[in-house]
Amino acid sequence: MTEVDNLLTKKVADRYLKREVLGEGTYGVVFKAIDTKSGQTVAIKKIRLGKQKEGVNFTALREIKLLKELKDPHVIELIDAFPHKGNLHLVFEFMETDLEAVIRDRNIFLSPADIKSYIQMTLKGLAFCHKKYVLHRDMKPNNLLIGPNGQLKLADFGLARLFGSPDRRFTHQVFARWYRAPELLFGAKQYGPGVDVWAAACIFAELLLRRPFLQGNSDITDATLNKLTSIILTMIYKEAIPSSTKKKIKIRICGLAVDVGAELSLFIRYFSSGPLPTEPALLPRPPPKRESANPRVSDFNPHDGPVVLSPPRKSRRVMPQREGFEANMRPEKMDDHGNAGERSEQVPMSLDFSVFGMRPPTRPTINSADRSHLKRKLDLEFQPEEE
Repeated sequence: MTEVDNLLTKKVADRYLKREVLGEGTYGVVFKAIDTKSGQTVAIKKIRLGKQKEGVNFTALREIKLLKELKDPHVIELIDAFPHKGNLHLVFEFMETDLEAVIRDRNIFLSPADIKSYIQMTLKGLAFCHKKYVLHRDMKPNNLLIGPNGQLKLADFGLARLFGSPDRRFTHQVFARWYRAPELLFGAKQYGPGVDVWAAACIFAELLLRRPFLQGNSDITDATLNKLTSIILTMIYKEAIPSSTKKKIKIRICGLAVDVGAELSLFIRYFSSGPLPTEPALLPRPPPKRESANPRVSDFNPHDGPVVLSPPRKSRRVMPQREGFEANMRPEKMDDHGNAGERSEQVPMSLDFSVFGMRPPTRPTINSADRSHLKRKLDLEFQPEEE
């Protein structure tokens, strides 16, 4: 970069006042920041480039390219992108929380209408991506972000990939293990939108159960895969199913696969029957975290220095009030005569009340030892001659 480019880059970087760390993804760290020009709160994802002789890695370029094209109310908005100090910075709209925080919060009651609303917004985001021939490949609750108005949006497109070419091959080492479709567990190299829909179904079950649905702790090894393949083939030949029956089974399976597409799923009776999905602004969610020694967006003046705030006081959980429903209501104890007594300390949940007595399970991620291997796999996918 020339000296002029360095000055321009520094000017852009100085525009944002960096605040606390919000989280860490597969390839970078996410910070909260304030745009001094507009006073808007944003989230900045810093992607570690390392020593790349060829320049920016393909994964970062792919994420920028896809997010510039994916403009939808249910997909995170990429506001800006700039290099600074050897790292690439992506500026996103700020989202207050994510779906994982909602699921884990013991003070939040999710009604059937709330669950229906969250999964509907998830499927809307997926349907838009699939319409644009984009596979997300990293669907999980903490990649579904929730904004101040309750709107849920798909985020973290670092593993996203274009699909549609009939002979294109992908890596199966995508998704966190608990949300990985069966074909990926068996090492499939060719797959489509069904892998995203499978993950969405796992998230739906997690909303109902308030705990992860399929908590696997290991992948299928080559030895196990070979053994299972041998058993399956043996069973097929021994059963000797008539060809006419096989044809009916095949047609039935294909029909089911079509019916579970993200876009068509939005038209099933579940979403049109009562209770109707809750409006996003009325959905229960954890209260926004208060900042310490950080300026509030509403009080921020770009011409003034940072405003130092006093340490935040502990606050109660915020539950948006809805007509005919007391969001924070707790059940009352009844005596032997049916009279109401003191309130119970048990917090209402949607399903499976006992699971919160256990320690939350550790969520699987793509660990650091596999990142370099996965990066090589993703980079190879980008090469046309390898398809």
